[in-house]
Formats: sequence, structure tokens, C-alpha cells
Amino acid sequence: MINRPNQVWCADITYIPIRRGVLYLVTIMDWFSRKVLAWRLSNSMAAVLCVEALKEALAKYGAPEIYNTDEGSQVTSGDWADVLTDVKVRISRDGKGAG
Repeated sequence: MINRPNQVWCADITYIPIRRGVLYLVTIMDWFSRKVLAWRLSNSMAAVLCVEALKEALAKYGAPEIYNTDEGSQVTSGDWADVLTDVKVRISRDGKGAG
């Protein structure tokens, strides 16, 4: 059960249609409070977009106990996992084949 802030964080990526394509918005959120801890906007879905937002959230709020994401390549990259492993965060994944 999630019962306090900074216990479980999550990430999500959505796209925003614009005249010449799309922009991608990544948000890092606290599950308990639903507060957006950090975000980034880009015209590319490169993993660095997510890693930069994650590093900002960690710098501002410290590390959560658990980080939950889907199985997207941006949040399953080595760079992403390295950041979470360095601050000893347990990684939880949703989606087909998640473990």
C-alpha cells in the first residue's frame, strides 16, 4: 500500500500534436501526492529526455523507495537504470513480461 510521499514514483511519456509533428512530454510523479516532481519537453523520444527529468527530481526531492514505469525503451535503458541503482531505488515495471 502506498501511504506517504516519496515512497513510490512513476514516469510517463505522452505526445502533444503540433503543426509540424509532435512534441514528447515526460513527467516524473509521486504516486501518493500525484505531484509532478519534474518534466521535460522534446521533439525526440531519446532516453536522455527521461534521464534528465529523473536526475532533476532526485536532486530536488531525494530518492523514493520504489520507481515504477512501463516497459518503454527510454525507461529501460542502461542510463536510466544506472541512475536509479546508484541511489539504491528498487525498480518496478508494468506491462507484458514485466518482472
